[in-house]
Amino acid sequence: MARTYSLYTLRIILVLTFGSFTYGYGFSVISNTLGQPGFLSYFNLGQNPSRANAITGTVNGLFFAGAMLGALAAGWMCEARGRKKTMYLSSVVTVLGAALEAGSVKLGMFLAARFIAGAGIGMMVVLIPILQAEISPPAARGFLVGQHGTWIVLGYAIAGWVGVGTYYSSNLSFQWRFPIALNCLPPLCLLLCSPWIPESPRWLLTKDRKDEAWAITSRLYGDDTSANSDSRAATEFLQMVEQVQADAAAWSAGGNRQLFTKPSYRKRMWMGFFIQFASQSTGANVIYVYIVSLYQNLGLTGGIPLILGASYVTVATLANLGGALLLDKVGRKPLLITGLVGCMVSVCLETAMIASFAGTTNHAGLAMGVVFSFCFITFYGAGIDVVGYPMTLMVNLLPGEIFPTHIRSQGVAWSLFGTFISVLVYVEAAPTALASITWKYYIIFICLTICNILILYFWCPETKGLSLEEINAKFGDEVAVQLGDAAAIAGADVESLKLKNVIGHAERTSPETESENN
Repeated sequence: MARTYSLYTLRIILVLTFGSFTYGYGFSVISNTLGQPGFLSYFNLGQNPSRANAITGTVNGLFFAGAMLGALAAGWMCEARGRKKTMYLSSVVTVLGAALEAGSVKLGMFLAARFIAGAGIGMMVVLIPILQAEISPPAARGFLVGQHGTWIVLGYAIAGWVGVGTYYSSNLSFQWRFPIALNCLPPLCLLLCSPWIPESPRWLLTKDRKDEAWAITSRLYGDDTSANSDSRAATEFLQMVEQVQADAAAWSAGGNRQLFTKPSYRKRMWMGFFIQFASQSTGANVIYVYIVSLYQNLGLTGGIPLILGASYVTVATLANLGGALLLDKVGRKPLLITGLVGCMVSVCLETAMIASFAGTTNHAGLAMGVVFSFCFITFYGAGIDVVGYPMTLMVNLLPGEIFPTHIRSQGVAWSLFGTFISVLVYVEAAPTALASITWKYYIIFICLTICNILILYFWCPETKGLSLEEINAKFGDEVAVQLGDAAAIAGADVESLKLKNVIGHAERTSPETESENN
C-alpha cells in the first residue's frame, strides 16, 4: 500500500512529539514524586496524613490551574502570533518551571514552580495537536496526530520507570530532584529543533501569506509515494485557500462573539469541551495520579507499587500506539465509545475489588484489583487517549479536527480548558475523598461515564477520511470547495482558474525565481 504522507511530514510530526513527551513526563513525574520517601521527608509530609493529603491536592491543583491559564493563553497566541512563536514561548516556560521545581528549597517555591510548569505544559498541549493536524494529509491524519497521544503516554511510562530507579537511591534528595530535572530536556530539544519546523500553512493563509503557505504545502507532499502527490497537494491547497476566504468572510460579520452565538460554532465549542470532560469523567487522572496509593491500599508495599505504576503506563503506551494504527481504519467514534464502555466496566470491577478486599489478606481479590486497573488503562489508551486527550489521542484528535482554521486555536484551548478544570476538581478532591468515602468516590465516575456514552453516541460526528475543511459540513457550515471539485480544478489545464493563479503567483515570487531574475 502506498504511503499517504511524506517522510518530511513524518519528521515534523516526530519532532513535535518532544512537546507531547514534555506534557506526559511533566504531568506524570509528580505521581512518583509524591510517593518518594525523600520528597516526603524533605517537606515533612510523612508524619501528618491530613496535611499530606491537603498538600498533595494543592500540588496537583496548582499544576492544573497553571495548565488552564496556559491553555487559554495559547489559544490567543496561536492565532495572533502563530504556531511557531507559541512553541518557543511554551518551551521556555516549561523549562523554567521544571528547573524551579527541581531546585525548590521551600514548599512554597515548589508549589509556585508547579504552577509555572503547568502553564508551560498547558500551552504545549494546545499547540502540538493543532500543528500536527494542520500539516497532516486527511488519509493519514489519525495515525500522525495519534503520535501526540502515544508520546504523551510514553512520557508517563519513562517518568514511572525513572521514579522506580531513583526510589532505590540512598541519596534522598536525588530521589525526587533528578526525575523532575529531566523534564527540562524534551522542551529544550523542541526549542533546538524548532527552526526546522514550518509554520502552519493554514495559519499563514489566514494572514494572506499564500506564497509561504504553498511552498510549505507542496513540500509536505514532496516524497509521498502515492500516485499524483503533486496533484493532491494542489487540490488540498485550493480547498484551504477557498475555505479560509469563506470563513474569513463569515467571521467578519460577528467576530469573537460568534464562538457561542453562531449555532455551528457553539456546537463545536461545547462538543470539544464535553469530549474532554467525558474523558476525565472516567476517573483516568484520579486513578493515574494516585495509582501508587491505590496499589498501596491494595496491600502492596516497598517498591512494588512504583513498579506496577510504571508498568501501568507502559501498557498505556502500547495501547495508544495500537489505537493510533486503528484510527484511520475503524474511525474516531467507534474507538471512543468502545473505550468509554471498557473503562466504565473496568472501574466497576476495580471498585468492587477495593470495596471487598482492600485491607485484607485475600491475595486473589487483591491481584484482581491490579488486573482490572490494567484493563482500565488498556481501554483508555486505545479508545479514549488516542481519540481524545488526557492520556491522549481521540480526545486530542477530535478537538483539533472539528474547528475551522480561524477558530481552531481558540476551540482547542477551550476544549482543553474542559480537561484541566475537570481534572482540577477531581484530583484536588481525591485525597480527601479517598480518605473519607474510600471506594465510593469511584461510583461518581461510573455514573458519569454511563451518561457520557449515551450523549456521545447520539451527538458526536465521525470525521474519518475527511479534510479539515470538509468537516465543516458535519456542523452545517459551508464547504467552499469539495475535494472532488478541487481535484478537477487542480488538474484542469486552464490558466485562468484560481488555483493556477495562486500557485503561479507563488512560483513567480519565490526566492529562487527572484534570484534567477536578478
